[in-house]
Amino acid sequence: MLKVAQCWDDGVATDINLISILKKYKAKATFNLCPGIMNDQRIEPCWNTFSDGCWDHKGFNAGRVGKKELVDIYGDFQVASHCMHHETVGRVPNDVFLKNAIEARKILEDTFQRECLGFAWPCGKYSPETIQAMHDAGFAYGRTTLNTDDVTAYKDPMTLDSSCHYQAPDFLQRYKDAKKTGVFYFWGHSYEMLNYDKLYDQLEQKIAYISADPDSEWVDVIDIVK
Repeated sequence: MLKVAQCWDDGVATDINLISILKKYKAKATFNLCPGIMNDQRIEPCWNTFSDGCWDHKGFNAGRVGKKELVDIYGDFQVASHCMHHETVGRVPNDVFLKNAIEARKILEDTFQRECLGFAWPCGKYSPETIQAMHDAGFAYGRTTLNTDDVTAYKDPMTLDSSCHYQAPDFLQRYKDAKKTGVFYFWGHSYEMLNYDKLYDQLEQKIAYISADPDSEWVDVIDIVK
C-alpha cells in the first residue's frame, strides 16, 4: 500500500479553497503555519494590493488566515511550525531562529490542544547546528525543499525531503514510481494557484486520482517518520 502525504506552507487565505478540495476527497494534509504574522481577522486574497505580512506571488496577494479562525479552518488537519515570522536559517542568528520555531509550536499546541511536532524549514534552509537544536527541542521532523526518489531513505528526519512539488510536470510519474518505495510526499503553497479555477481543477484531478487508487492511502507527514 502506497502511503501518500502532503503539506502546504504559510497559512494563507487561499488555503480555504484548497481545504474544500481536500475534504471532498477525504485527503489528509499538514499545514505549516507562521502564527506571528497572522492578525486576529482574515486578510482576503486579492490582486495587485500590498498587505503587510502577506505573500505576493506574480502580483497576487495571498491574504492571511486569521488567528480567531485557525481551528475552524485547520481543525480537521495536522498543523506544524513554520516559525513565528518565517525566520530563515542564515538570515537570523540561530538562537533567534530556534526561539521562534519553538514559540510557533507552542502557540499551535495551545490553539489546537494537541501536539504539533512537525516542522518545515523556511526557504528550505538549515545547518548542522540548527538540526541538532531542533532535535533537542523535540521536533519529530523537518521538511526541506529538496526532491528525492525515495522519501523513506532519509538519514535524519530533520532533513526530510519530499517526492516533488505539487506542480511538478512529472507529478503523476513520480507518484507511480513511488510505489516501489512505499511513500509519496508532495508539498506547495496554495497561493501558487492564484485565483484561477483551472489551476485548482488541475490539483483536484491529482487529489481525486490518488483518492481513487485502491493501492494508496492518505497519511499525515509525521506518519512517515514514526
